[in-house]
Amino acid sequence: MEPNTGISVVIIAYNEANKIGNCIDSVIGIANEILVVDSFSTDNTHNIAIEKGARVIQHPFEGHIQQKNWAKDQASFDWVLSLDADECLSIELQDQLKLAIQNGLTYGKIKGYSFSRLNHLGNQPIRGCGWYPDTKMRLWDRRCGRWDGRNPHDKFLIDKQHSVCSISGDILHYTYADLAAVKRQALRFGKIGGQALKDELHNHPGYVIQRRGLVLFLLCKLITSGLARFIRNYLLKSGWKYGTNGLMICFWQSVEVSYKYGFALFGKASNDD
Repeated sequence: MEPNTGISVVIIAYNEANKIGNCIDSVIGIANEILVVDSFSTDNTHNIAIEKGARVIQHPFEGHIQQKNWAKDQASFDWVLSLDADECLSIELQDQLKLAIQNGLTYGKIKGYSFSRLNHLGNQPIRGCGWYPDTKMRLWDRRCGRWDGRNPHDKFLIDKQHSVCSISGDILHYTYADLAAVKRQALRFGKIGGQALKDELHNHPGYVIQRRGLVLFLLCKLITSGLARFIRNYLLKSGWKYGTNGLMICFWQSVEVSYKYGFALFGKASNDD
């Protein structure tokens, strides 16, 4: 890195008292600053983060993209490593990041680094079902991009004149304690995604004129997208290797995408009366 620069690890959190400690511990030795942006947790997340040495700011949650764009601007350094509180860095990734930092992160046009994310069901790593490698760009120069996408599936976009490189090692993601959690997340994300899509279409200048075509498009997606997602993740992405767990993970992923288009088609736009 350039002289007098460092890395801010920015962690988004809400009611993650049982996970925030592991997340923070995994970046010690990498971070020059650990910043936790907490959405007014009602458990002990706030206190644990402070005890671990993090700087904590509480900020209302208005959406995944909005929260992460706000959070990156609160960091003390321009290079930001972004994590959710239910994530932590594998030992391999910690070692590779330390090596990359020693060699200097900024060279040529590279302004961002991506990693694989290894999702878990309980403590079982799932390397199929469309859950892996789940590549995410999580280390970047905040001056060269922004969070974008469609809630709840955010992504960081680097400006076109810059490049992105990958680093080996995994982000370990512990978001699902059991299959019931997979179901809850699928239904919640399906509704959030459907609401975002509904609002996006509703606010489009040509919405009224193109309404019939949009309805047909959403109806087609509703009928086909869930089945296509299941076939891809269960058959082509090796979900079948994980037995009942793999079957149910792929099923609830198909429900999520179907629910998204169903809500976009039949749900109420947030700016409707």
